[in-house]
Amino acid sequence: MNKRFLQNVLFAPADSSLLPSNFHLKSKAFLVHKLSESTHLFFTNSLQSSILKLGFASDTFTINRLINSHVKLRETNTARKLFDEMPEPNVVSWTSVISGFNDTGQPQTALSMFQKMHQDKSVPPNEFTYASVFKACSALAESRIGKSIHARLEMSGRRSNTVVSSSLLDMYGKCNDVETARRVFESMIGCGRNVVSWTSMITAYAQNARGHEAIELFRTFNADTTSLDRPNQFMLASVISACSSLGRLQWGKVAHGVVTHGGYETNHVVATSLLDMYAKCGSLSCAEKIFLRISRHSVISYTSMIMAKAKHGLGEAALQLFDEMVAKRIRPNYVTLLAVLHACSHSGLVAEGLGYLNSMVEKHGVVPDPRHYTCVVDMLGRFGRVDEAYELAKTIEVGAEQGALLWGALLSAGRLHGRVDIVCDASKRLIQSNQQVTSAYVALSNAYAVAGGWEDSESLRLEMRRGGNVKERACSWIEIKDSVYAFHAGDLSCDESGEVVRFMKDLEKRMKERGHRGSSSMMTSSSVFVDVDEEAKEEIVSLHCERLALAFGLIHLPEGSTIRIMNNLRMCRDCHEAFKLISGIVEREIVVRDVNRFHCFKDGSCTCRDFW
Repeated sequence: MNKRFLQNVLFAPADSSLLPSNFHLKSKAFLVHKLSESTHLFFTNSLQSSILKLGFASDTFTINRLINSHVKLRETNTARKLFDEMPEPNVVSWTSVISGFNDTGQPQTALSMFQKMHQDKSVPPNEFTYASVFKACSALAESRIGKSIHARLEMSGRRSNTVVSSSLLDMYGKCNDVETARRVFESMIGCGRNVVSWTSMITAYAQNARGHEAIELFRTFNADTTSLDRPNQFMLASVISACSSLGRLQWGKVAHGVVTHGGYETNHVVATSLLDMYAKCGSLSCAEKIFLRISRHSVISYTSMIMAKAKHGLGEAALQLFDEMVAKRIRPNYVTLLAVLHACSHSGLVAEGLGYLNSMVEKHGVVPDPRHYTCVVDMLGRFGRVDEAYELAKTIEVGAEQGALLWGALLSAGRLHGRVDIVCDASKRLIQSNQQVTSAYVALSNAYAVAGGWEDSESLRLEMRRGGNVKERACSWIEIKDSVYAFHAGDLSCDESGEVVRFMKDLEKRMKERGHRGSSSMMTSSSVFVDVDEEAKEEIVSLHCERLALAFGLIHLPEGSTIRIMNNLRMCRDCHEAFKLISGIVEREIVVRDVNRFHCFKDGSCTCRDFW
């Protein structure tokens, strides 16, 4: 602290007219300089006192710097009071306060300030004002207001500015309006597209389930030899996220190479994204290597690794990792506890799971919400304690979206354990709430069929067709080199279908030699087979999409390499039993990612230990 300066502050004469003529200019420059350096509220308040005593209360330039200083210190209420007392605020004054409300998580107040500025009409917004307002719209996902402000921007003629266009692009991306975001992006050609705008567009694709386009745009960015811009950590994290969602391990490895080349391996955000990508692409060993290289762990990196182990059926290892995290005094959040409960659910650790649920508040300060209870319902249901799961489900107050997950979990449990009564109630609740309607109709129809109610079953299917509810078609895909090959159940339209069928028949023969007969239980099989003999049923099951993908992979991938298959639905028990046997026959590791978890088949067994 400058003691001489404070003395001048404390003993400055009240009448500024008594000071030398050049004193104001020197003092003003000194105050503005000190305000830009201030990182402590006490110092800023001292400078504010000096500003008032030296007669700068009406000086817009100086007060703007004072407002900025308070904004940097997140003292937005003080900044707002100073603004309200200004006789003639200019565009910098307005923009500073709007930005301050944005930075302190008050985007709605930021928009209200902009509306007042618009109504005032004495001060037109500049490009930084617009950028701040679009940031507020992004935070609120307010595309309607954003489009209205966008229209004002077009009329102002300021849209060619890179800062404004980038913030506009980011807003549309976060409001899930990817097409408009792309139009803004394309309009920036020739007027300053930079790494920020490219990152915003790539992120928009990645966050809106359009991973292929995110990766293609990233390739275009890297191929541009005229640009000096290189990928930053945010762009790389988005690209890696796109690879995760698509299950594209080869592309993920290419992105990892770019990360290494750019020197971003030690960046925490990028490292955590890589960890998540390898885990979601079925390469847990690579995910573990990334985790061990992270020098300073956070709740995010630990949570990602715990969830990875949970998804791969390594419940005990996930819980050990959680204990390690707590021992390091890294405080778990609600997502961490969800990952822990998920680990218990998928590994049959019911007692441990209930223990974690009951101690969340006391030990970790996390109040269980419907997501945690839904996980416990799923856990109880998987373990066969369906009645307990059902009673718990009835006590949970949930909205429509979370209710779909809750009753969907109970529906699966009822189907798994042959509880027609539970299947019926869960299906009806889902249909009434207009959630997961197609799967609920199918499950209810199958339940009626199993109970012998063929007329009710057929009536439901007719109602389902009339309502336009089409069952999601099962699809599996496999990555070979730089290409992805997709297969649908029963579809033999690929060019090599003849070779695939011959290979599958040979596998079926070798499986039967080892005693494989497939599932005979209609409630545990993937479908209810009505009036279908055993031979026909075997043929239907052999054409499941995951088996087609497996055969294709075994034909085309090098001997000894791991086969990785992605599946959009839950793996059926028939295929699960077959894959266990096939892994031993072909002496290959087979990794399947279904809608819920990973199955790692090796030497005739699966990491899920037949519990999923």
